[in-house]
Amino acid sequence: MPTPSMEDYLERIYLLIEEKGYARVSDIAEALEVHPSSVTKMVQKLDKSEYLVYEKYRGLILTPKGKKIGKRLVYRHDLLEEFMKIIGVDAENIYQDVEGIEHHLSWDAIDRIGDLVQYFDEKPERVDELRDVQKKSEEIEEQS
Repeated sequence: MPTPSMEDYLERIYLLIEEKGYARVSDIAEALEVHPSSVTKMVQKLDKSEYLVYEKYRGLILTPKGKKIGKRLVYRHDLLEEFMKIIGVDAENIYQDVEGIEHHLSWDAIDRIGDLVQYFDEKPERVDELRDVQKKSEEIEEQS
């Protein structure tokens, strides 16, 4: 399995290719807010690990293995964002919270969160009930 840093790169590369049809070192560096030299080093590691094929000055393409992992990483990120929205995390904190936890959860935990998100999607009245519980908790906190 890729390291958390490798995952961040694979996720971003996958998204860039989906959005633009390609991913250049400069695009990746800009998206991840890192130096192009750092991107080149990581792309070389990802090439050695067979997640992508990189040819200097010619660009890169994801291998089937890299596409599969990239797609799964994007799914994980999007799922966690949706979960955070459901449980009432402030919109301004969601991205940072997801970035903070996504590498630390097992795929089993991700699957269970997916089940929970699906449950709430199918029973939106339960989200309203959750909001009521949260409101009561806040009121109790304010009284203490």
